[in-house]
Parts: sequence; structure tokens; C-alpha cells
Amino acid sequence: MTAVHVAGKFCMVFVTVPTREVAKTIAGGLLREKLAACINVIPGVTSYYEWEGKMEEDEELILMIKSTTANFNELSEHVKSQHPYDCVEVISANIDQGNEPYLDWIEKMLYKMKQSLGVE
Repeated sequence: MTAVHVAGKFCMVFVTVPTREVAKTIAGGLLREKLAACINVIPGVTSYYEWEGKMEEDEELILMIKSTTANFNELSEHVKSQHPYDCVEVISANIDQGNEPYLDWIEKMLYKMKQSLGVE
């Protein structure tokens, strides 16, 4: 039986990174620190933006990080500490609905991970 989840308890955090190596470093750290249950690395993204008065075009990857909204601030600080960009994209969207067994899994993973660190 699955639990009933409150909308907004979970979130997806999106982070752009320049290389697969940076993606692996950030993903590994988030999992080790028990700040995320799952991180997808989405390759083949082209970003267009203006930076310091100049139009830029860069090939990047996107990290789609599943976590809880309660973890967002610590997760964001961890990402920024491991990221090579001056202005790091760390944006979050609440998960208002989802497959209940998957949301259960996120909750159980993060709870179990925090317990293994002695944090609740």
C-alpha cells in the first residue's frame, strides 16, 4: 500500500553542467550526502544566453535531480560548491503529482540515507 503524498513535498531540481565529468562529480556528491534519491543526466542540450554583454551558445548537459523540497537549500549549496560556473543554474519545480510507488521510493531512499548518516 502506498502513502498519500502532499503536493510540493518532493521536487525536481534542474542544473546545467558543461561536461559529463562535472555531472558525475555533482551526482556522486549529492548521493553520498543523501541530498537526492536519483539524478538523471540529459545530454545534448544547446543553451543560448547573453553573458557579460555577449551572445553565447554552449553544449551542455542537464541534471534532473529528484529530492525533497526540505533538502533544496543544502542541495543547492552543494551543487554550487562543486560547479565550475560563476553563475550556476539551480532551479526547482515542485512535484505536485506522481506515480505513488515512485514517490514512496524517493521518500524511503532519502529517509534511509539520512538514517545511515545519523540524521533525521
